Amino acid sequence: MTEPDELLNFLLQHLKSGRNAVKSILGRGQVSVDQKVVTKFNEALTPGQIVYIRKEGAVAAPSLTGINILHEDDDIIVIRKEAGLLSIAADKTDDLTAYRQLTEHVRRTNPLNRIFVVHRLDRDTSGVMMFAKSEEVQQKLQNNWKENVQDRVYVALVEGAVAKEEGTISSWLKETKTLKMYSSSRPNDGQHAITHYKRLKSNREFSLLEVRLETGRKNQIRVHMEDLGHPIAGDRKYGARTRDLGRLGLHARILSFIHPTTDELMSFETDIPKPFLYPFRADAPPSK
Repeated sequence: MTEPDELLNFLLQHLKSGRNAVKSILGRGQVSVDQKVVTKFNEALTPGQIVYIRKEGAVAAPSLTGINILHEDDDIIVIRKEAGLLSIAADKTDDLTAYRQLTEHVRRTNPLNRIFVVHRLDRDTSGVMMFAKSEEVQQKLQNNWKENVQDRVYVALVEGAVAKEEGTISSWLKETKTLKMYSSSRPNDGQHAITHYKRLKSNREFSLLEVRLETGRKNQIRVHMEDLGHPIAGDRKYGARTRDLGRLGLHARILSFIHPTTDELMSFETDIPKPFLYPFRADAPPSK
């Protein structure tokens, strides 16, 4: 560098990134000045010093359990959540959740940072999720969810051979006193839910479906697969009878949306979980 400056200002000028993104780079120990790792954003720089940015942090960040961060910027965090991890606790318990871990993650660079829930995945559903970094962004996403989300695709491993190659399920969903969702037999009785599906693989015991949501109701796919007569594998709550996968056979594979600030189309796609493909291998044993 050629003029006195603070490290944060220097990085903002040269990285062309937002303040939070640059502070995250600092917090992960990716920046060194004259071969010494520096994490303070107000570190004073003098002419002649050499600033170096590593691709990976020299200081190990706390590990995240059941989460992979797919994207992070000043406004949002997109993750891949593993099955078995709560999105957010229903009450003030000490359960490990995606929300709690990500809150700790953003507070490494500023103790006042927060995250905000945009949508949820069931504990036993894996896949792509998005969180907001401000209440303003959260409201913008939630208020325009149907317009902003361009594609939301799941894969579901369901029981039995689904006869139709593709189809649509439409019903009105209600909730029992025991918090189980069900399709009402009466039109306009409950929340309207529409699910589109396409068969990807099938044998006598299982089918692998690509599922697209037109609406996003609680447990929508799980209820609609039971309505179809092909409950999701491992989903005892909604009619599954086959041996357990060790998890629920539901994965949020793709999330495409318009970025709330930049208006850029962003798309995140994850692999189909390997247990979903196992029943279609030639050496797979019959279901019990």
